[in-house]
Amino acid sequence: MCSPRPPLPGEAVWGPYAPVIARWERVLGRAAPPATDTRGRLSTRFVEWMMGLRPGWITAVPGLSRSAQLKALGNGVVPAQAATALRLLLTRTGRT
Repeated sequence: MCSPRPPLPGEAVWGPYAPVIARWERVLGRAAPPATDTRGRLSTRFVEWMMGLRPGWITAVPGLSRSAQLKALGNGVVPAQAATALRLLLTRTGRT
């Protein structure tokens, strides 16, 4: 009989998403911030981290409310995704 595997780092917090969170932490070179704030709402710092933005890119802008931060993040571009899209488009046009 196979014994259960040991829990992955962060698994108690991230549940089934722990492997993906750990992989993105390695890619970015920094730990994930908490996913929720002290009131249990989605953390803007976590959204910023998920998008691969540098810490404070949106969340450290003076005078931006939480709502404005989420709006900016929601309307923003994920840099890694945009770079991949541009590479694919350039490859298709033969410009690489």
